Amino acid sequence: MRWFLKIGAVVLTALFLYYLWIFGHIVYWRHANPSSSSFMDAQLSRLQEDDPDAELRHRWVAYDRISGNLKRAVIAAEDAKFVDHEGFDWEGIEVAFEKNLKQGRIVAGGSTISQQLAKNLFLSSKKTPWRKIDEAFITVMLEAVLDKRRILEIYLNVIEWGDGVFGAEAAARHYYRTSAARLSSGQAAKLAAMVPNPRYYDTHRNARGLASKTRIIQRRMSQALAP
Repeated sequence: MRWFLKIGAVVLTALFLYYLWIFGHIVYWRHANPSSSSFMDAQLSRLQEDDPDAELRHRWVAYDRISGNLKRAVIAAEDAKFVDHEGFDWEGIEVAFEKNLKQGRIVAGGSTISQQLAKNLFLSSKKTPWRKIDEAFITVMLEAVLDKRRILEIYLNVIEWGDGVFGAEAAARHYYRTSAARLSSGQAAKLAAMVPNPRYYDTHRNARGLASKTRIIQRRMSQALAP
């Protein structure tokens, strides 16, 4: 029993230090920009297995230098209630659960932009129960420390948009040879449509369903509220 209590104490201490480390990063990012993310590090390692000199395409841009079209498109596509919820869209989670239950497999996620940012910054792409618990804790910390504008700014600068392509500026230049500030409504909607599977759409830009999804997002953009 004594050894069990000691092991439990060690585990709890390790967890406390782990989340304290994460919390410290989030506080620091109130005024400083992340130089990388867990997803970026993982993809760079993958690319360098084939080419040791490989580099990611990524360039940070300030919130005001990202097109309002892209902000609204991503919110319309990924998290329509972004400005209103506190990190979790419980109604969206319930709808996703019912869809998955009906299909007998995972066909819908229900994750908010805040949850996706938590995953991208600190976690892996592996879907495990423990990762979802981690994601929830980190989401609470993000929402407690950062305002919605800062959460969206970091999100748009770190998410994957192609094979080795990260962030809005790199995506705009990779797909349209323009800046993130100059993205049109249609261009922004298509980039938002690519978010769930960016590496696939990077090599299948005329994939079945992508055009229709882009049109749906574009129609919804006028209703999307960006911070």
